[in-house]
Amino acid sequence: MKTLYLRIVFTTIFVMILSGLLAFLLANFYYQTMLKPFNDSKVTHLTKDIVTFYEQNQEIPLNDYLENSSNLGYQLYVVDQDGNDSFYGGEFRNKELDSEIIQNVLNGHLYHGILDFPSSAFITGFFDNVLTNTIGMRMTVDDKNYALFVRPNLDMQFGEMRIFFSVLLILSLLLSILFVIVSTRYIVKPIIKLTDATKRISTGKYDIQLDMKRRDEIGKLAEHFREMAKNIEQLESMRQEFVSNVSHEIQAPLTSIQGFSQTLQSDTLPEEQRKHYLAIIEAETKRMSQLSKQLLTLASLDKEEHLIKKSTFDVAEQIKQVIFMSEWSWQEKELAIDLSLPTTFIYADQHLLHQVWTNLLTNSIKFTSIGGTISIRLTEIENDCIVEVKDTGIGIAQSDLANIFNRFYKADQARIRSEAGSSGLGLAITKKIVELHGGQISVASQIGKGTTFRIQLPRM
Repeated sequence: MKTLYLRIVFTTIFVMILSGLLAFLLANFYYQTMLKPFNDSKVTHLTKDIVTFYEQNQEIPLNDYLENSSNLGYQLYVVDQDGNDSFYGGEFRNKELDSEIIQNVLNGHLYHGILDFPSSAFITGFFDNVLTNTIGMRMTVDDKNYALFVRPNLDMQFGEMRIFFSVLLILSLLLSILFVIVSTRYIVKPIIKLTDATKRISTGKYDIQLDMKRRDEIGKLAEHFREMAKNIEQLESMRQEFVSNVSHEIQAPLTSIQGFSQTLQSDTLPEEQRKHYLAIIEAETKRMSQLSKQLLTLASLDKEEHLIKKSTFDVAEQIKQVIFMSEWSWQEKELAIDLSLPTTFIYADQHLLHQVWTNLLTNSIKFTSIGGTISIRLTEIENDCIVEVKDTGIGIAQSDLANIFNRFYKADQARIRSEAGSSGLGLAITKKIVELHGGQISVASQIGKGTTFRIQLPRM
């Protein structure tokens, strides 16, 4: 049932069949628990009245009396102790009756055939027009005992039938309505969800949950809608995060520049302090310039199309060039550089990977204390090359490791980044470049012991 039309058709048919069956079962249960004992008691009282009245008025011919009684809407069977029997009223479908039952009645025992009549889920004893489904009572006429068996004649009496069919009809209607409501709700539930989802999206809420495994038209619509909502959410999240982070990163240097500029307007400011403030302004402008360049780099990386320009080159030689270019920085902090860089050629974008090594080495130098060590290892595994950049710096907390590649993220244990002019974009750019090459980057760190970045890149 892959179409909505067939789903509705078969669901409706199933509901009608199921509700009819359940209604009959419940009505039968109602008869067995409520109507059956009541019917047995009523027929028992009636039989007792018939017997009592005749025993007190025996001048009436027995045959006429029983005939008139049967005309009131009952079926009667009379048998004496000699086995002579007679039937009055409607014809019994089955006239078999155990002789032991007859003898018990002749001995004065009541026979509750209606109450004790066996029934099953789909068979109701109320309709069984058989001799065993009667009330049996002894009747004494001229010192002679008779066994009288009585049951309602359903062709003439409809009291119980009205109750039974009323219950059956009401239950059928109620169950049909109930199951139609439930089944219809099941069918239209995805549409309701989609309607609610559109309302949420219109209010700027994109956390849409549409857990559907249907294969019909609504299932496909829900799947496309979910993808659309996810894309919109990502775009909106990126936009808000970008605006928020960029505003925060720009606001800090602008505030500093504004404050120091106003201070520099004072004529009484000492020359030495003036130069200090000017140096701070220069550093903040450089920070803003670096931020703008990194934002442009990320914007170009996000496009991805026709971005990578690959060529074959020695990655070991490239890393050595990056180390040489940053020599002044690591020598100033008296850092030891431990290298293991065998010649390794890869097919990649030389300009972008240069940015990767620069970002990682800059971070290691920045967060490694004076006299520390930076180790860089290059190895080959099958068709991949692996570069590990390890330092003995301040390390990164475990709670921050999962977020350090997020844009603008700054770990709490590395607050000195703000003092060093970090924007929190370097590792995000690094990760993006590595992924564009089909590689992977991971990090392991321990507070106070250092950090290790591991980059795995395909050689070809």
